[in-house]
Amino acid sequence: MSMPSLLGVFAHPDDESLFSGGVLARHAAAGARTAVVTATWTPGTRRGAELAEALRILGAGEPRMLGYADAKVPHSAPGSPRLCDAPLDESVGRLVAHLRQFRPEIVITHDAYGGVTGHPDHVHTHRVTTLAVHAAGLERLYPDAGAPWQPSALYLATHPHSALDALEGLARAGKGMKTVPDERITATVDVRPWLEQKWTAVLAHRTEVERGAVPGLLAGFPADVRERVLATEWYIRQDPVSSVPPQTELTV
Repeated sequence: MSMPSLLGVFAHPDDESLFSGGVLARHAAAGARTAVVTATWTPGTRRGAELAEALRILGAGEPRMLGYADAKVPHSAPGSPRLCDAPLDESVGRLVAHLRQFRPEIVITHDAYGGVTGHPDHVHTHRVTTLAVHAAGLERLYPDAGAPWQPSALYLATHPHSALDALEGLARAGKGMKTVPDERITATVDVRPWLEQKWTAVLAHRTEVERGAVPGLLAGFPADVRERVLATEWYIRQDPVSSVPPQTELTV
């Protein structure tokens, strides 16, 4: 059975590698069409260039960027509004255009908490993606964004309560730990075979390593601690349509 096509939608450059780098690499290695849409920053910035390098490492194609500004970094997209300030209809429409152009079977994005850190851009990206996945299949919504396409499954990248021990180092560094009950998890993916590739993609985001953000914190951890954080990826599946082909499941 061939791997389904996969589109990740994440808030910032580095989120794709941290949250879903293993699954992205796994699908790409199996020959699946794989890509990432990033809501903030622009191609002409340093972080845009770092994103391009990370996606090359993961086999996820060229950057696809919505072009909004990071909530805390206005120069990330000069002349554009912050993602959280942009009109919702506009940002949903931009993402619908990417969905209809790439035509993925599976979409992956942040969970409703915005991941363990709860960053407002992550939370808003979750909202935009959830709306866009449903809208993309309706021909009377955003008619100028291309022919309708309905992804079969939406997976939310998350962390269960049982992962808190592995995340202890991030908690000590002051990162918020927003996790979900274990029974909410519908896909637990062991990505150790792709861990080196995933970690190399994380390190490609040198700006975040240098400033001591999550990639920088992870770089300071012992290898075994870092592996506990990165070697498993957890997802909550949401189906936008009632009849879902079995080939659109993430392999666990």
